Amino acid sequence: MADLLSTLSLRETEIPNRIAVSPMCQYSCKSDGLATDWHQVHLGSRAVGGAGIVMTEATAVEPRGRITPYDLGIWSDEHAAALEPITEFIRDQGSVPGIQLAHAGHKASKTRPWEGNVPKQPDEGGWEVLSPSPSAYPPFDGDRPALCKADADDIQGVIDAYRAASERSLEAGFEIAEVHAAHGYLLHEFLSPVTNRRTDNYGGSFENRTRLLREVVTAVRDVWPAEKPLFVRISGTDWLEVRESWNIEQSMRLADDLARLGVDLIDVSSGGLHPEQEAPGGPNFQVPLAERVRRGTDVAVGAVGGITEPQQADALVRNGRADIVLVGREFLRDPYFGLRAVGDLERDPDDIAEQWPVQYRRAVNK
Repeated sequence: MADLLSTLSLRETEIPNRIAVSPMCQYSCKSDGLATDWHQVHLGSRAVGGAGIVMTEATAVEPRGRITPYDLGIWSDEHAAALEPITEFIRDQGSVPGIQLAHAGHKASKTRPWEGNVPKQPDEGGWEVLSPSPSAYPPFDGDRPALCKADADDIQGVIDAYRAASERSLEAGFEIAEVHAAHGYLLHEFLSPVTNRRTDNYGGSFENRTRLLREVVTAVRDVWPAEKPLFVRISGTDWLEVRESWNIEQSMRLADDLARLGVDLIDVSSGGLHPEQEAPGGPNFQVPLAERVRRGTDVAVGAVGGITEPQQADALVRNGRADIVLVGREFLRDPYFGLRAVGDLERDPDDIAEQWPVQYRRAVNK
């Protein structure tokens, strides 16, 4: 069997293969944060398509944590109820449902990408955004919405929101929770000295800048069952080598700290913080970051970015560069990427057919 198709046990959750659907924002709610038929079909079809883990898009833990007014949310019991049929369907297909818990910070309150990705002011249906520092670099063109520097009450409110969102995610049937601390959103904004210019206990030193993420992870782990895995997505680097910024050495140190707090897997992405980042791009361009974290720590690691072929993904697992492979845009182009991987990597035709839903099996039976 190909390494990509092997099972992975994290705590008491068995993942049927090493292929995960990377969180990808759909901006398809009706400005209320509730999951719709789009989310049912979008996520459900990837479970049918053979993904071992199906992860939701960045799901806001509070209303001002949305990127746009149309983001998915998990800040009320009604949101959990709307997600429950989706997790049930994902499990019925043999996949593991995961949720990415997120807060957009000062990258919040803007229009959808196909509407220009521009800021929305409070009088235009937007809202005041939260930031670690009032002088943080604007993450997009145009006039930033009203910005609030997070005070002690705001910080405690964020921690409490993550805790409550985790409880609701459990009620909705998710098996994996992932804390989003990458791509220039709130927790990453606190991690990086580029955007964190505080002088209190949440700014300055590495210990202080990582404090909020550690407190969020502790709050989530307190309510997330001991038998269920917890992931954290980080940006391995800001790709801002010419200035003091977040880098891979700090990511490795953070990964050790998070593992001690009960995190089971670090999902290593990169960038997203600053418009002057110099990311290389291309196939596997973020994999070396995941590999550095995996080789330098004892925690499991997920690799993401520019992964488009089953053989490519299999090599990452087989060569010990990552424990799971998160596939994003290729799953948008091909919802059945997981089943295609079985066909490309498995030699026994009977085993290939067995992986397909019985409703589709006539298409692959010889």
